[in-house]
Amino acid sequence: MINVLKWAATALLIIGFGLLSAGFSPGWYIQVLGGLLWLSAGILMRDKPIICTNAAMTVVGIIGKFLL
Repeated sequence: MINVLKWAATALLIIGFGLLSAGFSPGWYIQVLGGLLWLSAGILMRDKPIICTNAAMTVVGIIGKFLL
């Protein structure tokens, strides 16, 4: 189950960043969802570096969205 979660999160991050980079603003939502899924996977695995990285990336992404 965790492997499915990690692969789904990875796919969403790649798609979300690609769409966002292409100027398609809904890509942001996909990117944030991917980050939240990776954060969930990190919590399930008790992997502190993954938890920290994805929590920070998600928070920074959300803050950045609302500052623009």
